[in-house]
Amino acid sequence: LKLKFIMNVCILGNGLSSLALAKNLVNIGLNVDIIFNEKKIKNNYDRTIGISKNNLEFFNKEILNINKFLWDINKIEIYSENLNNEKILTFQDDNQKLFSILRNYDLINQLTNKLKKERLCKFKKNSINKDILTQGYDLIINCDFSNFITKKFFFKRVTKKYNDSAYTTIIKHSKTSNKKAIQIFTSKGPLAFLPISEFETSVVYSVKGNKKIDFKNSIRFYNKFYNILHIKNFSRFELQMSNLRDYYYGNILAFGDLLHRIHPLAGQGFNMTLRDIKIFSEIIKEKLNLGLPLDKSVNYEFEKKSKHFNYIFSNGIDFIYEFFNLESKTKNKILSKTIKLLGKNSHLNKRFIKIADNGFLF
Repeated sequence: LKLKFIMNVCILGNGLSSLALAKNLVNIGLNVDIIFNEKKIKNNYDRTIGISKNNLEFFNKEILNINKFLWDINKIEIYSENLNNEKILTFQDDNQKLFSILRNYDLINQLTNKLKKERLCKFKKNSINKDILTQGYDLIINCDFSNFITKKFFFKRVTKKYNDSAYTTIIKHSKTSNKKAIQIFTSKGPLAFLPISEFETSVVYSVKGNKKIDFKNSIRFYNKFYNILHIKNFSRFELQMSNLRDYYYGNILAFGDLLHRIHPLAGQGFNMTLRDIKIFSEIIKEKLNLGLPLDKSVNYEFEKKSKHFNYIFSNGIDFIYEFFNLESKTKNKILSKTIKLLGKNSHLNKRFIKIADNGFLF
């Protein structure tokens, strides 16, 4: 896309959402400044990201080709402890990959290194202050939770605190083909095994309540799939769902986790952000093709096209959480048995796969 003049965009924050959006906009031909606070972001070596097939095609084409860092998953199995760890659902699409997994820090490092080589991109390690509003940026995209813009314009949100904690680690195990993701709905919450190689698997356990658990022993207790050789150190963080009420203020747009946070049980958080980038990118391209300026109308159109889908999708994930939470509380096996029966319907099964891949945008 050839531009008659350069448009200037400022992105606040240097997290994963900021970097992915910046690379997409630079590829379009926009001049992008990434401004971030001095505080260094901790590299989470035990965190992984799942990217759906549709989103991965977009990422490779419109952001950065990351195929060499991926581990493909072609099958998902869901188990319920309430049914004596019986398998209740299987998702498989004719041996085609359902989604791919990679390490957070691999993706962050690749995006950062590529952006530092881009002529149109500059990293600015500065305090995020009011001076940014007078620098003449066409658009300011805020991905940072702690700056004055967030506190002044983006504080109204619908929030649900789960009072749950998520534990994440990576286990080393004997060699296996490892193309199958596994989720177990345990009495304490959903536990996921997410393969990242023949020898390593990411584990995410969302546990009810804020009381600390013996995570490593929990892995060993529920693991029936791997010959574990070593369990690395783990991270723990609190969980909540949130949806921002207003996506923008003038030419300032909130983005990434600042817009929406969801429960990690379905691994859809970053996928929601990638769908947002796709919508935002299409609006930008259309404006530029028509010779129109990038102003607050871009933010208006983005909110109009994405907000209701994001709200429906995040509440859909919350419904799944509450569904299995209710079953755990009531000790009622009818719910899992019903899901197991529905899962045998090939039409519904394919429908679930499509929603997980594309969201509700199809």
